Amino acid sequence: MLQSMTGYGKANCEINNKKIVVEVKSLNSKQLDLSTRIAGVYREKDIEIRNILSQRLERGKIDFSLYIDNSGKEGGSKINQAVVKSYYEQLKSLTADLEIPDSQDWLAILMRMPDTLKTETEELDENEWAEILKTIELAVRQLIEYRIQEGKTMENVFNQKIGKIGELLVEIEPFENERVEKVKARLEENLQALSDKIDYDKNRLEQELIFYIEKLDVNEEKVRLRNHLEYFINTMKTESAPGKKLGFIAQEIGREVNTLGSKSNHSEMQKIVVMMKDELEQIKEQVLNTL
Repeated sequence: MLQSMTGYGKANCEINNKKIVVEVKSLNSKQLDLSTRIAGVYREKDIEIRNILSQRLERGKIDFSLYIDNSGKEGGSKINQAVVKSYYEQLKSLTADLEIPDSQDWLAILMRMPDTLKTETEELDENEWAEILKTIELAVRQLIEYRIQEGKTMENVFNQKIGKIGELLVEIEPFENERVEKVKARLEENLQALSDKIDYDKNRLEQELIFYIEKLDVNEEKVRLRNHLEYFINTMKTESAPGKKLGFIAQEIGREVNTLGSKSNHSEMQKIVVMMKDELEQIKEQVLNTL
């Protein structure tokens, strides 16, 4: 099934009066480019999280966030009352000894002193981590579903564009014989004008004419191009992560289209080749975002 590399997933859970939020974002990239932002208490699980993401998401620029939503709840830092009280008693004693007037804002002074705030250090609970793993899985699953939805849109685009190139290839056929006849007529006309002045070998001329016309023949390019178009569609439908292969096939399609253009020697054929290139360029843009 075709998937885009673009996706987004978000999930959360409530554990021990904490709201744990997991977000996963994905953009296109040639390989797996993974960055993580993880709350301190869970940072030891970074490698485990990376392994999960690399196995499930395969490729893309992945941004992963795991954080604790403390909005409206008690924060992790608390006032160290014993330290504040000790500072207060010392300052009161010092101001009395030095006969310094009492401050009107003792609290502001005290809270600027070192160690007046203490941060509670949490230990990672394995039962809690098991719930967080479920939340990570839910967020990743949402991202994959997003990728699949985008992939369906891309598949429609590919079918449309590949089909259009196939239709344009058929439109070339009426001009093939026409251009050969025009080349023959032009050469014969020129030779007729020179026949009174130059003596030439008609057998050799016929051989050279056949050789020149063979150089204009595009049947091999048309066959290869049709095969590449079919291979593109089959690869898209049968492989699980065909993005890189589709890119290579698109390059081969481009080579055949370019050869058709260089051999066309006909204004209408060249116009059709330009339209093929336009369709192919749009395919290449979408392939860059295909998993």
